[in-house]
Parts: sequence; structure tokens; C-alpha cells
Amino acid sequence: MRFLAVSVATLAFTGTASAGSFALREQSAAGQGQAFAGAAAGQAGLGSMYWNPATMAAYEGFQAEVDLSGIFPYSDISPASGTAPALLLLGGTGSTGDMAMDAALPAGYVSYQVTDDLWLGLGLNTPFGLETKNPTNYAGQIYARTSEVLSYNITPTIAYQVNDWLAVGGGIEAMYFSTRLTQAMSPYPGAPTAELGGDSWGVGFTLGFTLTPMDGTVIGVGYRSQIKQNLEGTLKLGAGLPPLPAGWYSVKTDLTLPDQITVGLSQALTDKLTFNAGFEWTNWSVFNNFPVYGTSGFTNGLELAELPFEYDDGYYVAIGLEYDWTDQFTVRGGLGYEWSPISSKNRDLRLPDSDRIHASIGGTYNWTDRLSLDLAYEHIFTTGDTDIKIDASNPHYAGLAFFGDVDAHVDIVSASLRYRF
Repeated sequence: MRFLAVSVATLAFTGTASAGSFALREQSAAGQGQAFAGAAAGQAGLGSMYWNPATMAAYEGFQAEVDLSGIFPYSDISPASGTAPALLLLGGTGSTGDMAMDAALPAGYVSYQVTDDLWLGLGLNTPFGLETKNPTNYAGQIYARTSEVLSYNITPTIAYQVNDWLAVGGGIEAMYFSTRLTQAMSPYPGAPTAELGGDSWGVGFTLGFTLTPMDGTVIGVGYRSQIKQNLEGTLKLGAGLPPLPAGWYSVKTDLTLPDQITVGLSQALTDKLTFNAGFEWTNWSVFNNFPVYGTSGFTNGLELAELPFEYDDGYYVAIGLEYDWTDQFTVRGGLGYEWSPISSKNRDLRLPDSDRIHASIGGTYNWTDRLSLDLAYEHIFTTGDTDIKIDASNPHYAGLAFFGDVDAHVDIVSASLRYRF
């Protein structure tokens, strides 16, 4: 129904993250150290099973790994020429300041070798999330105030070593997904807030294989499936929006989180030096338009709004080098380039994502033959067109144009402990 379109059409299930759109790639400190080059070929430690469950077959016995990443994004949006005069008059010309919230991202993995050829494992991850907070009174408040996304993913996995050169794997994903999003109901200072929130569980799967055509060469391919989330929650209106009075309304919407293919190569150049490369395709084009329906009272079954994203597919490539400095210490580094699914044609104030360059360094220290510590640092630079252009051609447009200049970057520090029982 059009009477809610201006208030909630741009309430998006997004946050600010360090991979394309609102995905989180920080699932392994060892992988982080070389920009995740070769992750699907096993070069992200035990955490490689996140991208390709078949990589478990490279880890003997019973092993466990715990990873923790500190993500420190920065994003500042300044109104630019083209913004509706009414928004500048009522909200001013000041920038948002840093609207991207810092976060700690944990991950954990367990792998157990049952027989010479069979492995069982478990991964615990947060594939999507993070948070942005815009000022309460500013020029773009009708497009965003707060955006929060949280997800938990539990993945039991299995891997089988078919022969000397082929291993295969698979797993089941159970994902909890929740969101809370707010925006102003008008451009006036002190405007009441519209809030949309919901959560659900979804189920998907992961598959993969590794090939070892010769000593020192590993090729890996992993697939993570789409996950459909049937979100149920509430729409809260801080003021009346005819014909709806202020209050809470039960709502639901179904959205599809994208599937992904990751390809990795690991090639030993010498006994100590290894070259790694990776390619990633994420099917963000399935994240298109999602209607929001009322579920109670006179709104039951009525389309109250449509969430229009119209994303493109995302792509990522990376190369890295790993050098065994000593028997105890390994150093690594990598570079990656990411083509974002978000551009000026669909970019908004909740998630001013753009193409990015990833630069990282890291290392592994083997305290004993059983205990290893991984450390990594990555800096992400934005590149290309980073401007916001919300006008009639942008799916988030709500009647008043907002143009903005974006200044953004991300710093990430990761650490992990891996123990071989």
C-alpha cells in the first residue's frame, strides 16, 4: 500500500560490513593475513572449511580453532549538490560523522578424523551483520537513522578423502538472522521514528572439493547455498500515518540471502614459499525486491511496503604469498580487489558500500607442535565511484533527493588459536 511507502520503503536489511554489501568475510585469521587468497584450497587454516568443507581432509586427528576479529570501519557522508533544498534547510549541511560502528566478530571450528578417509566437523560463524548509526537530526534522516543486523550460523560438516588427489565435503547450515532498522518519518527536526524489526531461522547447505594433481599444488572449489529467511516482526510508527494511527503492527517479509562460489589455488614455489590465489562470486542479484505484509488486524495480508534493493552480483579476487621463515614462524601477505553489488544506482545512507582494495599482512607462530597462534591486519580502501545519488532513478527514493560524498575505509585486526589434540 502506497500510504506506507515513504516511511518504510527504504528500511533495508543491511549494516556496514567488510565484504560486499553486508556480508562478513572475516572468518579466519590465517586467511585474513593474505586477503583470503587460496582460502578454498585450505590456506585459511582450519577456518577454510567455511568456504570449502573438503579442506578438513588436510587436518589429521582432532583439531580445534577459535578466531576473533576486531572490525573498525569508518564511514562519513556529507550532503552534496543535488540534495533537495528542503532537506538542507531542515537538516543542515553537516556530515553524519563516523556512522559505522566497531564490532568484534568471533568464529570457531572443530575437525575430527574418524577414519583414515572420513572427517566430521563443526563451524560456528556470523556470515552477515554489523551496524550503522546516523545522527537523529540531519539532512538524510528520512532515509536512515539506525541499521542493525545480526546473524549466527551453525554448520555441521563431513569430508571424505576419495583417493590421493580428490577430497569432497558437505555440510548443513542453520542460520539465525535478525534486524532492527529505523528512520525519521519526516525531514523536520525531532521527527518521530518508524522502526522495522524481525528475525527468523533459515536452512542451507555447503559443498566442496579439493584436487591435488601433483605435490605442492592444491585446487579447491566451495559452494555456499542461498538461505531463505521468513522474517516475522513488527513495524512501529512513532506518529500516525493515515490511515494508520501511531503504534505497533505485526509484519512479515521473505528474503533470500545469496549463494556463493569460491575457487582457490595454492602452489608451492619452493620448500618455503607458497603462492596463493582466490576468486569469489556472490549471487547478490537474488537480493532484489521484497514486499512487507501486515499479519494482524485490518492490515492482515496487505502489502504495507516494498524493500527495493536491486543489487548486482559481487566479485572478489585475491593473491597472496606465504613464507616459512623458520620451523616455528610463518609470514604472509596478500592483496584483493572487490567489485561491490552496490553502486551509485542503488547506494543509500544505510550502507554506502563501493568497490574496494584489500591489503593485508599476517603470520603464524607455532608455540608447540600442538598449539599455533595466527595474527593478521588488513586495511580496506574504497575506490571508484563512492557517491550517493538518491533520486527518482534510485530504488530507495522517497520523494526528496539526497546526494552525498562518502569518505570510508575499514581496519581489521584478527587473531586465532589452533590446537591439535
